[in-house]
Amino acid sequence: MSKFWNNLTSDGSELKEYGEGDSLSMIPLWSVLLAVAVFLGSMYFFNHGPAPAHRRPGSLPMHLITSYITGTTLASYMLLIGYVSRDVKRRNMPAVLWMLVVVVMPGGIGAVVYFLLRQPITIRCPSCKTELTAGVHFCPQCRFQVAPVCGQCFRGLQTTDAYCPQCGRNVAEDGGPSRLRAYSDG
Repeated sequence: MSKFWNNLTSDGSELKEYGEGDSLSMIPLWSVLLAVAVFLGSMYFFNHGPAPAHRRPGSLPMHLITSYITGTTLASYMLLIGYVSRDVKRRNMPAVLWMLVVVVMPGGIGAVVYFLLRQPITIRCPSCKTELTAGVHFCPQCRFQVAPVCGQCFRGLQTTDAYCPQCGRNVAEDGGPSRLRAYSDG
């Protein structure tokens, strides 16, 4: 249930859940195809390009390693660009600006800058539509409870918790709001 609330975008629509098992779904298909094409193109260029270096005796193993490392690096960068293109939308940041920063700044510096300066994921309060940072438990404008909390220590809980992990209180004794129980049943 708290996963439901924490997966709302700022416009109130639900985000797809990107768990550990499907974290690759954050990378768009166009980025994966571009990465494969860049890798294969790099391998072709290094091995069959204008002047293949492996024609010199003894240089083939080093040339293959160099072409593989270069292809892998460029392909990984294409996947990173794809990830940023999806992540920037989740965080309500200007997509064109950040894509330019990531693509134009050399050596992956743009991606480092993006990861250092990216905004937290925001949600909207279902009651008053105030924009909230993910992980808050109550809306500061209307006091709507957006996530479950312990009735004794008021720390955040998971919907699957039977006891508070902080103070040990039996969560069933709190009898949380019916809207939270309804979402945890589904």
